[in-house]
Amino acid sequence: MTTVSSVAPLQPTRHFPILDGLRGIAALAVVVYHFMEIVVPDYDHLFIAHAYLAVDFFFCLSGFVIACAYDTRLEKIGFAAFVRRRLIRLHPLVVVGALLGFITFWLDPFHNLFAAYVPQAGQLLLAACLLVPYPALPERTFNLFPLNAPTWSLFWEYVANIAYALVLVRLRPSVLRVVLLLAAGALVYQACTAPNLSGGWSRDTFWSGAGRVSYSFLAGVALYRAGGIVPTRLGFGGVGLLLLMGLLLPYYKEITQLTDALTVLFYFPVLVALGAGARLAPRLAGLCRWLGELSYPLYMVHYPFVWVFLSYVETQKPPLSTLAWVVPGATLALVGLAYLVLVTVDAPLRRYLSKREAIAPQAAQ
Repeated sequence: MTTVSSVAPLQPTRHFPILDGLRGIAALAVVVYHFMEIVVPDYDHLFIAHAYLAVDFFFCLSGFVIACAYDTRLEKIGFAAFVRRRLIRLHPLVVVGALLGFITFWLDPFHNLFAAYVPQAGQLLLAACLLVPYPALPERTFNLFPLNAPTWSLFWEYVANIAYALVLVRLRPSVLRVVLLLAAGALVYQACTAPNLSGGWSRDTFWSGAGRVSYSFLAGVALYRAGGIVPTRLGFGGVGLLLLMGLLLPYYKEITQLTDALTVLFYFPVLVALGAGARLAPRLAGLCRWLGELSYPLYMVHYPFVWVFLSYVETQKPPLSTLAWVVPGATLALVGLAYLVLVTVDAPLRRYLSKREAIAPQAAQ
């Protein structure tokens, strides 16, 4: 008997290489931002203060790409196969990040915080591996995932993916527009009631994450379904520069709520549309591919070492002249580590699991 899951392998969907490159630029910006907000806590003087909005860009990009890949295919493969594919794509690095977070928490040479949480160490690791929020450490500002802080956005990415497979994929355009409008209203309310849109990562800002993913993911889905691919000659360099302009926008407390809301509501969807429609110069194809492959590993492995950097700054109080080379050096080292994790763990494991996923339907026949 042939089941829904035993259909022939699906043909590859359309690929947008410039969007891969933009994802890499955003991931690099996040790493620099996480280091620099420790060096320069006053956002008014932080040159990359708006890089927290890279997460909203990721969510919008995710909605666009997921809709492109599965709008016409989800019914063929079924909900369970969709979930397995997303787990294969995302979860290996969730576990790798959790393990790195645990190791750096345990062996931090500048701070022995681990000693105070030995009884909870196993729970912290298990929660991180299973994507269960565990905001138990006041010393880490009650981060939802204190071993690897950026995991909070993966939590909401999973929620968005499940909502897409169960509901969003079936929504009529008119209903989707109404839901998107409601999500936009919620985001505006959030922007008006908080200093900025950087919330979602802590116990006290948990529901801010729901607001951020709801609008941006929906915007990406709606953009794809509306044919939001804008042909342009800007190329990767031009669109990449526009993305950096949004992340490097000067931070002014008086207008940040407005600029954050406008950036997420309009600017990022326009960038995704431009990135999808821009022409890629052949000489830059390899760079975009490399940036795209590196982006997710870099995002998921960098923050455990940011925790160590924070301990170093708090205990050693190094001068700015020292930090001027420590931060670039650490960033380059993390790029190297992310690439190593990609080629030795993530890519091989995903290939292996994907082959098993492809073989499994054969046994169901």
